[in-house]
Amino acid sequence: MRAATGVQYELRAATPSGPARAIITEVAAGIRLYSVDGIDLVEPFAAEATPPWGAGIVLMPWPNRIRDGRWNHEGVVQRLALTEPELSNAIHGLLRYSPYRLLERSPGSVTLAATVFPQAGYPFLLDTTVRYALTDDGLEVTHTVRNMGPQTAPVALGAHPYPKIGGVPTEDLVLTIAAHTHIDVDDRQNPVGESTVVGTRFDLRAGRRVGDIDLDDGFGGVGPESIEGRSDVTGEEPGTPRVASLTAPDGRSVTIWGDQSIRNVQVFTPRNFPFEGQGGPYLGLAVAIEPMTAPANAFNSGAGLRWVEPGESWSVRWGIRHAGFGP
Repeated sequence: MRAATGVQYELRAATPSGPARAIITEVAAGIRLYSVDGIDLVEPFAAEATPPWGAGIVLMPWPNRIRDGRWNHEGVVQRLALTEPELSNAIHGLLRYSPYRLLERSPGSVTLAATVFPQAGYPFLLDTTVRYALTDDGLEVTHTVRNMGPQTAPVALGAHPYPKIGGVPTEDLVLTIAAHTHIDVDDRQNPVGESTVVGTRFDLRAGRRVGDIDLDDGFGGVGPESIEGRSDVTGEEPGTPRVASLTAPDGRSVTIWGDQSIRNVQVFTPRNFPFEGQGGPYLGLAVAIEPMTAPANAFNSGAGLRWVEPGESWSVRWGIRHAGFGP
């Protein structure tokens, strides 16, 4: 049977923590599976399924939402398709259902490419690539955008992984979010302001049990300095600040990190994520940690938006890093 997400690119590598494996999809260049030593580190889904709740997909040329699908460019109102019709928003960009083409492949890496063509609401021409590479301690992702058109193009990007630690109930994981601010929204999930997380239920810099929280919220001011005011706590290389992490009771952790362009994150904790179990399909708790270069509605607010000049390229790096795992 042909996979619902097209060609499946399987990556494998030997690591100090055991054999690593990932499956990247042709459609949306998404992460369908990522495991180390047989332990799932993202929520997997079946080859015959479409990505549940956007699991693993690339968000380009904007992440999250644009209110009413409308924005203004040089005095002209642009109207995007309302891909979240129940809230009258345009959500998660233009490549969510697009096939990517193969550029390069090795046993432990793959580079895929897709073009954003001029269309209603986005009259720009972009060549985009995404490279996935297994490393000794994680999965590294590099996005590149090149403006092939005659106009300066507004671009923001993100990704939609659902990290986990296989074998540990998600409700028992501790979620830490390295963010200073919370993106305040209206009843359609569009930003109306930004406020400090200090003294609020959104201050997760010290971590909270996933089973005790309920989020579909954006955060700003992401970076290592967001962890209780310190920049030396992540153990990351310079320029790769932590975004958010999940930690098991035994100390194992999975971290989403990003380079200096990743200054926002959306965290979503659905209780009705569709799983496949031995007894058949069931609904349960999952956690999306979505690294983003801009918050929701960036085409209108300008927050975090990157204007890519004709002929210019822009690259962004993020990844999934594990610690405490071993054979």
